[in-house]
Amino acid sequence: MEDTELQALRASVRAFCDAHVRPTARERDRAEAFPAELLPGLAEIGVLGAVIPVEHGGAGLDAAGYRVVIEELGAADSSLRSLVSVNLGLVARSILRWGTDEQQARWLPGLARGELGAFGLTEPGAGSNPGEMTTRAVRHGDRWRIDGAKIFITNGTRGAVTMILARAVVEGEDRGITCFLVPQDAPGYVGTQIHGKLGLRSGDTAELALSGVEVGDDDVLGAVGGGMKVALSALDDGRFSLAAGAVGLAREALEVSLTYAGERQQWGGPIAAKQLVQELLAAMHVDIQAAAGLVDVVVARKLAEQRCTLEVSTAKLFATEASVRCADRAVQIHGGYGYVDEYPVQRLLRDARVTTLYEGTTQVQHLIIGRLLTGESAF
Repeated sequence: MEDTELQALRASVRAFCDAHVRPTARERDRAEAFPAELLPGLAEIGVLGAVIPVEHGGAGLDAAGYRVVIEELGAADSSLRSLVSVNLGLVARSILRWGTDEQQARWLPGLARGELGAFGLTEPGAGSNPGEMTTRAVRHGDRWRIDGAKIFITNGTRGAVTMILARAVVEGEDRGITCFLVPQDAPGYVGTQIHGKLGLRSGDTAELALSGVEVGDDDVLGAVGGGMKVALSALDDGRFSLAAGAVGLAREALEVSLTYAGERQQWGGPIAAKQLVQELLAAMHVDIQAAAGLVDVVVARKLAEQRCTLEVSTAKLFATEASVRCADRAVQIHGGYGYVDEYPVQRLLRDARVTTLYEGTTQVQHLIIGRLLTGESAF
């Protein structure tokens, strides 16, 4: 997309967020209320179908346009950003990359309308190491019976389809981890919302119980035994989303801190004139510029259709950690007011914290980067 198009896109998404998202974010956070009322508007302005091709009802945005959308959502409300980035970065992009024509026609138009997709990789006993996955899909004729459990699944109870990663078993033989497109209304699929989260409180985070869930061969995404290829490519897209969203969150922390520091009067003037406050603001600015630069590199490689696992892990690691630092500094600048939700900075800090944990912890990103630099795996 051209710069003028990106500017217009940013203005459009920001205007929607200013009118509909920011004014209600605190109440949704307090109530742990899913933002269902926002989905029609997001679909109307093309956000929910941002990367989905026009022929499937989406906006057909490239990586630069998608980055703008996710940044703005990350700034306004990370719970909403998480909903959209999983729907698009993990699910829609995976169906576009690995799905058959029939699978794309079946699922992509709905994802663009707000029916939502979920990504079922993590299990209670298998987080950073998917090799310990115990969910099984046993083949019976041309059908698969899935049994197992998943945890911390975004959109897991509010969506239409979940990508379930499971061990495929054929005639008693383990054929490897395989990805299945499982309708959430399938018999035996039970999702339970997780409450009491530190952050992303208005997002739908679920625990899944899969008991005798049946799907067909036409629900296999990619090849039998090729599930980790699907998952790893999805995680590259998901980490790009997290990095872009973290930049937006950090930028929001700086913007509200600049406003507060300019208005808050102490010792005969605004605290923005105090050296140590300026030190905090300057550190935030530097972190944001560095994180945005790393996301720029990822965008450039995606636009050139080049592999970018190293660049994505680098951006995800730095941007998410930077967002935590920036939100923490924002709380410090706001003082006691930063500790209550009269101002948004404590929500920003809580929402930032989880970005260093999911879709590969900071420690996992270090190992991925180390492996790509040295050719040696420390996993």
